Parts: sequence; C-alpha cells; structure tokens
Amino acid sequence: MRRDRVRALLDEVAQGRLPVADALAQLDDAPVDELGFATVDQHRALRQGYPEVIFGQGKTAEQVVAIAERLASKGDGFLVTRAEDAGRAALAARWPAAEVNAIARTVLLRPDRPRAEGTRAVAVVTAGTSDLPVAEEAAVTLDAFGVPVLRVTDVGVAGIHRILAKRDALHGAAVVIVVAGMDGALPSVVGGLVRGPVVAVPTSVGYGAAFGGLAPLLTMLNSCAAGVTVVNIDNGFGAAVAAARILEA
Repeated sequence: MRRDRVRALLDEVAQGRLPVADALAQLDDAPVDELGFATVDQHRALRQGYPEVIFGQGKTAEQVVAIAERLASKGDGFLVTRAEDAGRAALAARWPAAEVNAIARTVLLRPDRPRAEGTRAVAVVTAGTSDLPVAEEAAVTLDAFGVPVLRVTDVGVAGIHRILAKRDALHGAAVVIVVAGMDGALPSVVGGLVRGPVVAVPTSVGYGAAFGGLAPLLTMLNSCAAGVTVVNIDNGFGAAVAAARILEA
C-alpha cells in the first residue's frame, strides 16, 4: 500500500470517520506475499514511496500475471518493465484497461486514485530514434510514479542545433534524463546547458566499437560537465527512479 493511502486512512481515523478496527483490517497484511516462484514485497511503497515494479524478462506469462494480481489487489495498480510478447498479451487480456507500450516493452495498470498535481516535469531526451525503447521505459516509469514527462526526441550531437533549439524546455524541467548510444556525447552537452540534475543513460545502440553500450557508458562517466549522474546500460527504469527520488528529496 502506498504511503498516501496509509496517510489517508490515518486521517480518517483521526477525524473519527473510520473505526480503528477497520483501518487495522486494511493494514493487517504480511509485508510479503509468498508465491513459491516469487516473494512479492507489499511494503515497498511504505518504505520507498513506490510499489514493487515487475521485471518481466525471463518470466513466464503466468508468473507475470500472478505477481501483477497480488500487486493490483492493493489498489495500487502495477508496472511491468521488459515485458515479453506473451506476457504483454496475457496482461492485456486480464486487464483490458492496462496500457501496453510495445516500444518500451511495458504494461501499466494505473492505481485507483487521481494523480497528485503540482509536480514539475522531467524531460526525457533521446539522441536518436533508435534510443526510444530505453527512453520510453523511463517515460512510462515516471508516468507510473505520477511524474509529468516532457519528451524531447532525436536531438543528438550530429546536428547540434537540434538540442540548442530545446534549451528553454530543458531549463523548465526539474530533472533531465538523457538517453544516448554510439559516442554518448549528448549528456555532456545537456549538462553544460542546464542547472538542474542530469541523469545519463547509455544505450547499446551503435556499431562494433560501441561494444554494446560500453563506449557511451565510459564517455558519460568521463563527462566534462560537472554533476552528470550515470546509470547502467539500457537502464531507462533506473534513470526514472533516480529522477523521481531527486524530486522527493
């Protein structure tokens, strides 16, 4: 259960609108659900602010649906990343309202509550169209966490005027996530343009000497723009979580 739902329960108890016993009944769950093949962390949202996210890669469709069932039962919806074709189809069949993003390989079932207003947007910037799967994973994750997203696509350094034309939009973002493969130079450029936090995501896009994302990873780690933070190769999810935590700090 998310922290905001627990806070609402406690407010109802404090105001005399909800008996203590009824509130306890809603909170009286074990911290984990044992499924045999998985141990679902039901208290992660209380500790971290966001429920457990399902990593779909390598799981059967039946396993993904079973885990999603447990998470959805709390009213918090669910997010599945790296969902394989069979898993996406099974989730869509079980929850017709779920949002399937084939590019991001995600499935999102929104929680049964309105989104909080007032959060500043996070910009998700891609160097090239080939980086979109990773960027979309970040964007969907932010959306699942209730963070508005500004997408800025295909503005790599091969045509530097493209990113320069987006300076005003980038300045207005609370955090900028920059997704790039090949030479991985774009985060340094963005880091030199904005004052807010920059989270760099290397992708495995590129020819042989890109070494499956290692070359852009090393470029980003050696950025001459101070303060650029780097996550793992193709880890759009991790970048989104980092950005969300920055906003909560």
